[in-house]
Amino acid sequence: MKRLFVFLMLMGSLTIGGAFSAMAQDEEMATDTTSVEADSAAAEAVDSAAAPAEEPAAVEEAPAQEEVAAEETKPSFHQAVKTKFIEGGWQFMGAVLLCLIIGLAISIERIITLNLATTNTQKLLQQVEDALASGGIEAAKEVTKNTRGPVASIFTQGLMRISEGIDMVEKSIIAYGSVEMGRLEKGLVWISLFISLAPMLGFMGTVIGMIEAFDAIEAAGDISPQIVANGIKVALLTTVAGLIVGVILQVFYNYLVSKIDGLVNNMEDASISFVDLLVQYQESNK
Repeated sequence: MKRLFVFLMLMGSLTIGGAFSAMAQDEEMATDTTSVEADSAAAEAVDSAAAPAEEPAAVEEAPAQEEVAAEETKPSFHQAVKTKFIEGGWQFMGAVLLCLIIGLAISIERIITLNLATTNTQKLLQQVEDALASGGIEAAKEVTKNTRGPVASIFTQGLMRISEGIDMVEKSIIAYGSVEMGRLEKGLVWISLFISLAPMLGFMGTVIGMIEAFDAIEAAGDISPQIVANGIKVALLTTVAGLIVGVILQVFYNYLVSKIDGLVNNMEDASISFVDLLVQYQESNK
């Protein structure tokens, strides 16, 4: 509910901001229209006197029109990226792009999974304590089974071994904690693979591009600056693409590692408190 409320607030702010922006644009357009009408009236009134002065103004407007035309013909960011992608060669650029797509897909899936695995351990411990006091072990099991996340799963395994003693509970928590940690780290090895693979594919494309550039020089029989520059540019594009992909995926990888470390620390702290809670429960029922 909190996330939904924040999302609605954000959408409302954007809507209100868009409305104010539209109103401001309408006011500016109205002001500009009024100014244009006033200028037109003034121009008609002094048309005969201002005719000689219009020629220098027209000369000054010509460079401005040329600048506007140059800005219009300037390619957009997407067009520039598409052009560089084609210039770099679809073989290696496509492989680098595939690494980016798969790596981002795994990263997003892991982020969603880890966020869903986050549990308020203090609240869960309080619920387990209340369930033990009111309904015993079975009531506590119901609480942990109805709570998602690795911490609740570990608590469930511990409660299932409570009849075998606290030592067995601790061993069960340690063993199942390792299983949950492996599940949390699932997919990280593939992200690490793409972090290393993308730059290597870029370097391979660069080496092959340099070989093709030297082949072109040999075929031309002359070291033309144009041939050398064009070959080197095409060769280096794959390296740039590979490094960009590696940097992007490295950021996601470090975030996921830090998230997993936080979850593991919470699991360990909650497990210690859970064992203490079970010890108190057994002593109170003796």
